Amino acid sequence: MAIEIKAPTFPESVADGTVATWHKKVGEAVKRDELIVDIETDKVVIEVLAEADGVLAEIVKNEGDTVLSNELLGKLSEGGAAAAAPAAASAPAAAPAAAAPAAAAGDDNILSPAARKLAEENGIDPNSLAGTGKGGRVTKEDVVAAVEAKKNAPAAAPAAKAAAPAAAAPVFAAGDRVEKRVPMTRLRAKVAERLVEAQSSMAMLTTFNEVNMKPIMDLRNKYKDLFEKKHNGVRLGFMSFFVKAATEALKRFPGVNASIDGNDIVYHGYQDIGVAVSSDRGLVVPVLRNAEFMSLAEIENGIATFGKKAKDGKLSIEDMTGGTFTISNGGVFGSLLSTPIVNPPQTAILGMHKIQERPMAVNGQVVILPMMYLALSYDHRMIDGKEAVSFLVTMKDLLEDPARLLLDV
Repeated sequence: MAIEIKAPTFPESVADGTVATWHKKVGEAVKRDELIVDIETDKVVIEVLAEADGVLAEIVKNEGDTVLSNELLGKLSEGGAAAAAPAAASAPAAAPAAAAPAAAAGDDNILSPAARKLAEENGIDPNSLAGTGKGGRVTKEDVVAAVEAKKNAPAAAPAAKAAAPAAAAPVFAAGDRVEKRVPMTRLRAKVAERLVEAQSSMAMLTTFNEVNMKPIMDLRNKYKDLFEKKHNGVRLGFMSFFVKAATEALKRFPGVNASIDGNDIVYHGYQDIGVAVSSDRGLVVPVLRNAEFMSLAEIENGIATFGKKAKDGKLSIEDMTGGTFTISNGGVFGSLLSTPIVNPPQTAILGMHKIQERPMAVNGQVVILPMMYLALSYDHRMIDGKEAVSFLVTMKDLLEDPARLLLDV
């Protein structure tokens, strides 16, 4: 029986996708829920999984082809070939009769109690083991060997992952005049398109201010260990203070939290904060929903979760849809000053930068303080200069005196 492999249903914000990678070739065995093909969209990479055991019979859309929602990608021949192939491969050459018991290695009658206990403790699937004992029985030694193999496996995985970016940005030896042409990913193409669109359609300006980070750094150093212990390993960073200060400032200046839809201005009665995160595929902006109600720990945990999902390529379209205001932190890469570009249809974006010690005048004395430049880029069609500057000054006041966040002053 043939099973059609179709592209998923894309949300309204995604028109189409591109076949990025086929993980199986025609004729190869496929297991149920195994990854078959990746579809790259403007925002995320969507994984298409097998609906049943079988063999990949046909590829309709090749790598690089554009696909629409629910469009046919290929066909899967359902059957026992997928299950039989691994069993045949794992069976000892000298004893073909043992193949059947080996395929059923997870059964209690051929798995010793000691072996089962050891497998459960180390997260080993007994069905994946080929027994070397009498009658195909999985012995304790078989499980020990699998545990050792599992320990050694992660060392090879990062190396393979680390090699991937090299294909997009090759390193050439000195004196080489070689050129390599690679297609731009859909994500980078979409980012470029939106940046050009923002610059051509907005009256965009940027205003700057600087923040003394010493109060927050002192507060963080004093409570970071207790914070991490209290909140089950969640680390206290700087971003949560900026998100919290931004939500408070946005309440006071709702125009900065608004968006433009045609000739209409849409004011949002909530603060969904987009936090720019770097990934191997480019810059992505997952959104913290209702950030105004989140604690510092919830913000830090949310950002950490987004960072891990971005690294693993697991961010969903829902994670990055919407947002009323964006924060970008170029300081993690060493940027001292920049002018971020607004993410339409939002009307403003905050740029954080590197914390740099500088001599500052305080009460007539020169004092060395950890300073950070802040940049607010905004759409002048919606936000006046006075409102933008006042918003940034409010951010500065809240960050330089964090008690204001608690006292709402």
